[in-house]
Amino acid sequence: MRLLTQITRHILCLLAILLLLPACSYYSKARKQSVSAVAVTAGQKDLYKSMKLLKKHPLAKLGLYLDSANTSRLQLAKNPSNASAQSDYNFAVARIVEIIHEEGLRPWNAPLTCVSGDTSKWSLSLKPVNQRQKKNLSYYDISPADRYDFKGKLVGEHKLKKGLGAPVIAVAKNVDFKKVSRPPKNGKLRFYGLTAVIRFQGQKCVIQLIDPLSTENTSLDNHSYPLAADFQAPLALALAELNLKKVELAGMFSPSKNKVTARLARLQPYSAEKTPVLFIHGLGNSPATWAPMVDYLRNDAAIRKRYQFWFFSYPTGLPYPMNAAALRTQLGEMKKRYPKHKDIIIVAHSLGGNITRLLVTDTGMTVWDKYYAKDPGDIPFSDKTRKLMSEALIFKAQPNIGRVIFASASLRGSNDATSFTGRLGVKLIGNPFSKDQNTEEALAYVRPEIKQLGRKHLPNSVEILNPDSMFLNLINSLPIKAGIPYHTLIGDRGKGGNLDHTKPVSSDGIVPYWSSHLDGAVSEKIIPSEHWSILHPMGMAEVKRILLKY
Repeated sequence: MRLLTQITRHILCLLAILLLLPACSYYSKARKQSVSAVAVTAGQKDLYKSMKLLKKHPLAKLGLYLDSANTSRLQLAKNPSNASAQSDYNFAVARIVEIIHEEGLRPWNAPLTCVSGDTSKWSLSLKPVNQRQKKNLSYYDISPADRYDFKGKLVGEHKLKKGLGAPVIAVAKNVDFKKVSRPPKNGKLRFYGLTAVIRFQGQKCVIQLIDPLSTENTSLDNHSYPLAADFQAPLALALAELNLKKVELAGMFSPSKNKVTARLARLQPYSAEKTPVLFIHGLGNSPATWAPMVDYLRNDAAIRKRYQFWFFSYPTGLPYPMNAAALRTQLGEMKKRYPKHKDIIIVAHSLGGNITRLLVTDTGMTVWDKYYAKDPGDIPFSDKTRKLMSEALIFKAQPNIGRVIFASASLRGSNDATSFTGRLGVKLIGNPFSKDQNTEEALAYVRPEIKQLGRKHLPNSVEILNPDSMFLNLINSLPIKAGIPYHTLIGDRGKGGNLDHTKPVSSDGIVPYWSSHLDGAVSEKIIPSEHWSILHPMGMAEVKRILLKY
């Protein structure tokens, strides 16, 4: 019987995986392009052919590429609008960075002596932009972005910011990305995009790695140019290297067993001058969901100037009030670390909207009193249970939230939670807490009418989305804190439908309009999309519109 139960569970897990994740889809795949394919002009192709004769002479290769970069920058000095010269310069710089990476050279420790084509010598060094970069150079592999070609479900149209310099990707060393089971800690950037520029002073050449999210323009020989950038490449490479689908499944079906924890992380170096935009994903997802949105937004100069991006990742199998409690704690830590940060704008999708709803709501004792007849301190809970339940049911609106964008948010639940698929999900997730957490204690002291429901464990992330959930209805009876403006994006698959419960109901296929709609919203945008309205061009454009307007 036990074996039969295990077999049945494995079959159900397989069914759930097939329902949630199409087998033929992948978030991103990275293919390395040949240098000859990267070369654009005839001069670049000829230069690369000559390099193939110098396989065992990396310093000689560097010398010839420096010759090319120097020739190109002299042409630019005469005519800064010479597009061909700029392309040749960027190509040469990219190849120089590539040789340094492939040969394990360290020009930031000591200059490299490279022989020029006219037998003179170049002195090549890498000058860190700041102390942080100087400290990090030895911990990252830095390679040119133009060698990568990306395809996948979450890889959008590839748009380069044209300008001077070679976009590069910095990837943290000594990390087995196949074994990474959660996002990096706050402050640890594993994939990041920079732009390399080489400046010449006689025979001295200095490479600088510039952050295109903080610098829009650069100079060369007394002329100013837009700084080239590839904002997609580091995100797409991260999606290709990190096994995020595994993380998503672990977070949904076995959050405690797999030790998947909630985590707040920034996607770029912190700036007190920029407003944090915090993205919160939905059920069964991860921060990967936001890659197309971030790529789209970063291609706008005004967005880059005004905003910085953060993610909240969490185990979606846990009931969302617990994840909201974890986020409140981490936002408090963020405030301690960055006390002058600007008020946060939250963009939340699906279940992330439910978490966000708890961040902008004061419950007082309203919710607690519906479940318990006594105050927390008067119930003989263990300290762990008292903390768990108090944080889930009693809280105030989080300070420092300036605006919220709800996208396909399941604020009033979904009938899918009680459908066959929903019931399957409930069975698979089961009790989302490990046995040592002893959540039976939390149920032992609830009011008699709650006990009559016969619940044997706290509701998991699917059960709590039942439209009849008492918790959902209680939260939606409470107002969003005054002074926090909010917007909604709601999908309807382009089918329209009735806005109430009358069939045919307007829905994105998972969450109906009546669940996502919020009275008092500053704006409400109907997107002709399925549930992932944040991936639809109109959805991304609406988020951008809101960010640029306020």
